[in-house]
Amino acid sequence: MSVSRSKRLGDRRPAGRMLELTPEEADIRSSALTDLVVITGFSGAGKSTAMAAFEDEGYFCVDNLPPEMIRTLAELFMHEGSKVERAAVVSDARGGSYFAGLVAVLDELEHLGVSHRVLFLEADEQSLLTRYKETRRRHPLSPAGSVADGIARERLLLAPVRERADLVLETTGLTSAMLRRKLADALLPTRAPGRLAVTVQSFGFKHGPARDADLLFDVRFLPNPHYEPELRPQTGLEPDVVAYIDRDGALAAFYERLLPMLDYLLPQYVAEGKAHLVVAVGCTGGRHRSVAIAEDLAAHVRGDERYVVDVQHRDVDRAPSRA
Repeated sequence: MSVSRSKRLGDRRPAGRMLELTPEEADIRSSALTDLVVITGFSGAGKSTAMAAFEDEGYFCVDNLPPEMIRTLAELFMHEGSKVERAAVVSDARGGSYFAGLVAVLDELEHLGVSHRVLFLEADEQSLLTRYKETRRRHPLSPAGSVADGIARERLLLAPVRERADLVLETTGLTSAMLRRKLADALLPTRAPGRLAVTVQSFGFKHGPARDADLLFDVRFLPNPHYEPELRPQTGLEPDVVAYIDRDGALAAFYERLLPMLDYLLPQYVAEGKAHLVVAVGCTGGRHRSVAIAEDLAAHVRGDERYVVDVQHRDVDRAPSRA
C-alpha cells in the first residue's frame, strides 16, 4: 500500500523556522543529489534486504544512522564536488532515544528542498516474532524482555513516521527475492534492472577447491595438454593449447551442451534478484583446460548487455609439475 504525503511544505516547517534560506541551504537546494531514500520500519521487517537492493542499484548506503546525522550526510552529499547522486539510509529503533527526532529531520529535508523518499517496512506480529526466533537476536526496544514487548513499544514509536512514509510495504510472507522485486517495481520504475555481475574463475583441483562458487564445472574429462611436453609450459590462453583440448571435437561437444544451459540459468538468477554470480571451472592444475574454457564462457556471456563479466585465473601462474 502506498501512502502519499498529505501536507504541503508550508504546513510542516518546524515552529519558528525562518522562511528565508541561508546561503548554505541555497547551495543544498541547487545540488545534484537526485534521490535520498530513508528506510525505516519494524525490526525484522526486511530493512537489511531493502538496503542491499538499493546498494545493488548503485545507491550509496548507510545502515543504522541516527536521524540527526541524516541532514549532515545529505549536506555532505550535496556539497560541491560530491559525486553521490543517489543514497539510501536506514534509520530505525536501534537509534534509541535519538529515533524520536526522525520526523523533525524529514521536515528539515523537505524545507531544504532535498529530494527524498521515505520507505516504511512492516510485517504482522507473528512474522516478526518468527524472524526473531530464527535469528535469536534481542529486540532493540526490549533487550532484557520479550520480543513481543519490544514490538509493541516499537509500534507506538513508529506511528508518526509511518504517517510520513511515501511507501509502506507489508513484507509478511515475502522472501528476500520477492521483496527486492517489489522495491524495484515501486521505487525504481524508471531504472533498468541492475546488471548481474558474473565472475568466471578457473582453478586447479590439486591446489584446493574454488571458494564461493555458485556454479562449478569439472572439466578434467577433456584431453589434458599437460602430458604434451611442448604444451606443458603454455597455458589455456594459447591457441595451440585450445586446439589440443578440442581434438576430436571434445570441446565443441561440451559447449554444445553447456552454453544453452548457461543461457537458461543466468536470466533465472537475474529474475531472482541475484547481484553476483561466480562460475568456477576446474581442471587438474588450473593452467590449461580450465583457463581456456573460462575465457570462452566469459566471451559468450560478455556479449549480453544484462551482465558485467570478469575473468579470474587463480592458478594459471603456478609452475607446472614435471610429471
